[in-house]
Amino acid sequence: MGRGVVADFGPSELISGLCHTDTLDPFPVWRDGAISPCFNQLVLGALAHTVVAVFSACYLSAQRCSLLRSSPPCGWGLRLVSALLVALFFVGDLVLVALLHRGDMYLDVLADGCAILSWLVHFGALLVLQRSIHRRTRGPSLLLLLVLLPIPNLVVTLLAYAQDTTYLDLAEPLRVARLVLAAARGLPLLVYLLAFAAPCVGEGSYTSMSVNDADSSLLIPESSYQETGAMVAEDGSGCISRLLYLWLNPLLRRGRRGELERPCDVYLLPRRLRTSAVRRHFLRCWEDCQQRAATQRGNTTPRPANMSLQNGTWTSPLQEELSGIAVEVGLLKVLHKAFGLRYYLLGVLKLAGNMLGFAGPLLLSSLVTYMEEEGAPFSRGAWCATGLFFSTLFSALIRNLFVFEVSKVSLSARAALVSSIYGKALRVNGGGLAARFTLGEVVNFMSTDTDRVVNFFNSFHEMWSLPFQFSIALYLLYLQVGVAFLGGLGVALLLVPLNKVLASKIMENNKHMLTHKDSRVKLMTEVLFGIRVIKFYNWEAYFAQKIAACRRQELSHLKAIKYLDALCVYTWGALPVVISIITFVTYVLLGHELTAAKVFTTLALVGMLILPLNSFPWVLNGTLEAKVSLDRIQRFLKLPNQDLDAYFSHVAPEDPQDTIVMSQGTFSWQGPGGPDHPTEGDTGSETESTKGSLLLHSLNLTITKGSLVVVVGKVGCGKSSLLAAITGELNRRAGVVYVQGRENGFGLAAQEPWIQHATVRDNILFGRDYNSSFYQAVVEACALTDDINILPNGDRTEVGENGVNLSGGQKARLALARAVYMEKDIFLLDDPLAAVDTDVAHHLMERCIMGILRSKTRILCTHRIEFVDKADVVILMDNGTIIKTGTPEEVLPLVEAVPKNRKNDSNAKEKDVIEREEEQGPSNELFAEVESSLSGEEQKAVGGLAWKVYHAYWRAVGGALAVSILLSLLLMQASKNVSDWWLSHWISNLKNNGSAQSVLMPAYSSPHMLLFSPGGLMYPVSIMETTPFANMSSEVKFYLTVYGSIAGANTIFTAIRAFLFAYGGIRAASVVHNRLLDTVLKATVTFFDTTPLGRVLNRFSSDLYSVDDTLPFFLNILLANIFGLLGMLVVMSYGLPWVLVPLLPLGLLYHCTQRFYRHTSRDLKRLCSLTLSPVYSHFSETLSGLGTIRASSSASRFEEENERRLEQNQRCLFLSNAAMQWLDIRLQMIGVVVVTGIGVIAVVQHQFKSIDPGLVGLSLSYALSITGLLSGLIFSFTQTEMQLVSVERTEEYSTTLPTEPQHSNPQVPTSWPEQGWVEFRGAVLSYREGLPNALDGVSLVVRPGEKVGVVGRTGSGKSTLFLALFRMVELNQGQILLDGVDTRQVGLAQLRSKLAIIPQDPFMFSGTVRENLDPCGRHPDPQLLEVLEHCHLSPVINRIGGLGAEVGERGKSLSLGQRQLLCLARALLTEANILCIDEATASVDQKTDKLLQQTIREKFQDKTVLTIAHRINTILDSDRVLVMHSGKVVEFDTPADLCQRDDSIFCKLVGGRGE
Repeated sequence: MGRGVVADFGPSELISGLCHTDTLDPFPVWRDGAISPCFNQLVLGALAHTVVAVFSACYLSAQRCSLLRSSPPCGWGLRLVSALLVALFFVGDLVLVALLHRGDMYLDVLADGCAILSWLVHFGALLVLQRSIHRRTRGPSLLLLLVLLPIPNLVVTLLAYAQDTTYLDLAEPLRVARLVLAAARGLPLLVYLLAFAAPCVGEGSYTSMSVNDADSSLLIPESSYQETGAMVAEDGSGCISRLLYLWLNPLLRRGRRGELERPCDVYLLPRRLRTSAVRRHFLRCWEDCQQRAATQRGNTTPRPANMSLQNGTWTSPLQEELSGIAVEVGLLKVLHKAFGLRYYLLGVLKLAGNMLGFAGPLLLSSLVTYMEEEGAPFSRGAWCATGLFFSTLFSALIRNLFVFEVSKVSLSARAALVSSIYGKALRVNGGGLAARFTLGEVVNFMSTDTDRVVNFFNSFHEMWSLPFQFSIALYLLYLQVGVAFLGGLGVALLLVPLNKVLASKIMENNKHMLTHKDSRVKLMTEVLFGIRVIKFYNWEAYFAQKIAACRRQELSHLKAIKYLDALCVYTWGALPVVISIITFVTYVLLGHELTAAKVFTTLALVGMLILPLNSFPWVLNGTLEAKVSLDRIQRFLKLPNQDLDAYFSHVAPEDPQDTIVMSQGTFSWQGPGGPDHPTEGDTGSETESTKGSLLLHSLNLTITKGSLVVVVGKVGCGKSSLLAAITGELNRRAGVVYVQGRENGFGLAAQEPWIQHATVRDNILFGRDYNSSFYQAVVEACALTDDINILPNGDRTEVGENGVNLSGGQKARLALARAVYMEKDIFLLDDPLAAVDTDVAHHLMERCIMGILRSKTRILCTHRIEFVDKADVVILMDNGTIIKTGTPEEVLPLVEAVPKNRKNDSNAKEKDVIEREEEQGPSNELFAEVESSLSGEEQKAVGGLAWKVYHAYWRAVGGALAVSILLSLLLMQASKNVSDWWLSHWISNLKNNGSAQSVLMPAYSSPHMLLFSPGGLMYPVSIMETTPFANMSSEVKFYLTVYGSIAGANTIFTAIRAFLFAYGGIRAASVVHNRLLDTVLKATVTFFDTTPLGRVLNRFSSDLYSVDDTLPFFLNILLANIFGLLGMLVVMSYGLPWVLVPLLPLGLLYHCTQRFYRHTSRDLKRLCSLTLSPVYSHFSETLSGLGTIRASSSASRFEEENERRLEQNQRCLFLSNAAMQWLDIRLQMIGVVVVTGIGVIAVVQHQFKSIDPGLVGLSLSYALSITGLLSGLIFSFTQTEMQLVSVERTEEYSTTLPTEPQHSNPQVPTSWPEQGWVEFRGAVLSYREGLPNALDGVSLVVRPGEKVGVVGRTGSGKSTLFLALFRMVELNQGQILLDGVDTRQVGLAQLRSKLAIIPQDPFMFSGTVRENLDPCGRHPDPQLLEVLEHCHLSPVINRIGGLGAEVGERGKSLSLGQRQLLCLARALLTEANILCIDEATASVDQKTDKLLQQTIREKFQDKTVLTIAHRINTILDSDRVLVMHSGKVVEFDTPADLCQRDDSIFCKLVGGRGE
């Protein structure tokens, strides 16, 4: 008996027992004309107080603010007292209830107990808040809402007491006391509200406090307006603020006003996400892992911390050996240790979210079942609606929180990885780095690979949660339709292996595509780097073809990827329909009746089944990609580090004066086991391995303190390599190297000056403090004073990347000044005199090398023999070894002789004559603005995307194609909605006609009997075969046929759309790239000089990647979402027209929210891209200047700079993620309201008997997915907009770049210019408005076959003559005639192909020697070999492997001098009648120089030759000499005549040489 009672006891019995009500109506809302006590105490009382308690508890964790010393305003005190009083009054009431002991006393006990608890919690919250940052404010406005919640309960209670006369009867003192206590409760509540309204705080201190110290600044959501840049995100905000992202509001408001312009306008990162904190944590974890690995190997002694780095700072073993060779540590292990625990805990949230996700379909099922029952109790419907509300609400909150927390973990991981890669690059062994990876690859580790690893954090939790969701969905399906689901499942499972095959194919193509992309970007980098030379040689067409070929291969793989992708999309798009058809057909054939509840629950579950099946391959893909990238990064981190402790000997020589000692030293560019590697051209930071290269061997050398050592030797003999051996950039194979005080580093001026993208002053200071007097002395000693005076902003002028806007001489002197300013003890100067003219070279020697540096140890490599006699010791090198060391007198005779009287008194006079007057902008000085920044900041587009961007993409896809894509989408969506509607229509009919009975087969009505009958499955199947389809009622057959054919049409439209879309995306990618490439190659030189290389490169790499891959991906989702939402709204309003009532205000709300969000989101995204470029450009700059940075021990400072730039980018990224979640939670709430609204409307309408359960089910099953669609819509819209920024950026270049005129003139004969007659007539040229004229009225005539030498100080307009002649920069007035034809009348290609030039910077691109000599393939090999012979390059070329040998990135396997010789060989091939030589032999030794001069004389005997020279002896045999000064022609005559004249500048120059 008792067991039966328990069975009957349910929620209704519980409530009726509590409230003393009838069990048939346990929970009446209204009774006797008033709100029932049951509803009042349970809902208005207990529930309201529970809410107060929960939300007050959220504030108990508010951070204390230790900075507040003042007393809190009295408002807080009053509120504390009020809260405590209310709690006490409830305690009193509880006592009275117990004494009265009435029937419904338990209801009052429950209500009072909740109230006491909630007011005590609220009291605690107030205590905490008044000690927090809210002390000087009212506190969160939510508090007001919480206090208002219990007031209805109080009002209803007082009214009830007033109507019940027993409470006014004095004979019942306990009841009267309850009335008095209830009335008294109103008083403290009133005081509380007054204290909230007027908190007794002066208005001035109302606005939130902001602490200047960035680290303690906190953020108050309510702040009226505050400088967002000083606020810390999230830290210090309460629980509600975190759940609803209220802390973001000030930033969003600021974005709405359009004031988010600079990265410093956004919040600071929360403390635990700061880059420095993350890095420290990561390093600690790395050390732990290393120690553990060491212990496991029985090698328990961990490596000691040591003074490894050249800066002498203490570094942990980790930094010394990032993934050190000593103990290999897997990167994954360290990531796991650093971020694992926190990340795994988030899995709990994921699990909860998944479980709640399934509550929706189940509640939907019970709601529809309820609708199908006539006269079901109202309360059941109400419970279903309430359940829907709570499950969707909590699901939304949990999912949102999960996504945001995961994004935080992945941000931390990104910071850790980028810092590690940067740190490793600074410490890695130079040769090892160069041998394994190119510069582009290493930059890729930091960009692409890191991003892929970080994306893994999003996909890992999906790895386990998708199978979990899948199995639960299957189980629920089984409960709905029994075994009928197996058919559909079979189809779905068949697709999984297909998907796996597709995924692996896509992966494979992706790999190939990225390889081709890498090679295209690498080629593009070289093209941009050497764009001037390419224009000089008229090679644009060749390179355009070369890039197009790379691009074609890249696109062929992209095409494969996109079509395979389309196949995937198609199979998954068609799957839900196929599964549901098969399931329903099977179900009906098994002899069951379809009901509305069954159909719609099944549809919802099939939807849930598809998602995991669909996403799983991609999740798997993401994981595999991350694995590949992780391995790549790991390979990089495993490279051996520069171990300077092992490299240098610690044993000091006997003589303390010996600063550098080498004995029997053998060095190579390659790590042990690698092929050897030469270079003399650079400190070897980015050399590439080539076969048969230079090895420094048997080096014996002792250098005493304070001496000047000059190293001489012919091109490629290993002078630069010797310096690299001293700094530790090479690998020591044998012998001993000792350098005194090497921890302090060296002052290194490399042969190819490495200039940072910063102001001139910052380049010189190089991170040291500014010391005015010393700075001026250095600038003067390095002859930079005049150059700085010319610059638009003096030394505050910004220098472009690699010093693009400085002449060769200025770059060399700037690099020298930087070295001198470092104040080191040892200076390594690699040919700083090569690129400067004679008088400047004298100045540098006297004032700098022999002046300001006279007490230091100096090693100078040079080809300028005239300065050798100043040396204490001269070293002669050849073929990688030292042949002779001795005094200048001993060594000089061995070097090719020059006139002996090297020194002359005229030197002093010459200084006065060439008063270093103001000179015009240096040779190719092209400052972009006269303001502080040369190249200007990269412009961030403002506001929304212009329609022209959408239009540009539309045009790129092609109008007709775009229209057909939209049409196929429309048909696809319509057919899907119609098939769903048909189902609900069918069900309504079944219900009305009861016709389905005819389908049931009497014997097999139970699915269990059918499946598990003794005959097994064979039996029913044979029954089905023998029971023909015709036996089904014709009606069911009709419905099924129509349903099937609509679904079939849907799959066809899906296929058409998927493939059309893929085709459109590829077409657009191809068009955008071709337009961009075309415009950039035609752009003027001025554009390249004023635009950093990285900025142009960005368009070709990341922006194009967006257009190729990411944009079509998001656009596809966006279009599907838009059409899906439209279809859903149509169906919902057809099914339940009442839904339109809440939908309209919600639609408005949605619109406002997303507009509010989009402004800020767009700005944050733009700031993200804007702050990302500096991170990468700083990294590539660091890689190219690695030698200089390490030699000067500045590694740690560069690491800090990297951290600073990364931090800025992370700030923007973090807030961009947060803004997305801010929006998401609001959209989810809209979805919750829609779902609840439909549920409530359905329940209410059911009471009026006017509802079709089929349509309700349909509307609700759609509504359940509305949040996903809404947030998907806005997410895909913002993502698409963000990706369209790439189209905007490429479009900006394609349409607005200044391009060179492209016309050609057919009148000009092909043989022109036959004679080589050059005439300048009043030529005036300034690089840009506002800059002084670089050529100022130049008029001169060069006769055919004449050899003219051009001299003049740096910046006198020498190089500008050539630029004007080649029309690299157009004249402002005047004209230039060749053989009497005005060059402006001739097409640029015609003009440039007829002139030959040997440019100042010898440009080479990676490829073979043959390609570098003759890219267009116009000459046969024998001719090429002959030319190399003439240029004395044959031995070198043969050594590295002949014409087919690779020359390495930018020709790194040849020294600088050898590269210049190769450029001369190119000029010889041109066979032009006019040759221009720009300081071509500056990096060549005297002997080679002599041979070259001879070659030029022989080969260009009857041709016109213009030579710009810094060595006077190279032009002494010219027919005439042109002396330029300040853009004007000062002298133009034969050398002999000029030397006769006393006032001649040329005469002084020659005198300076002491001829």
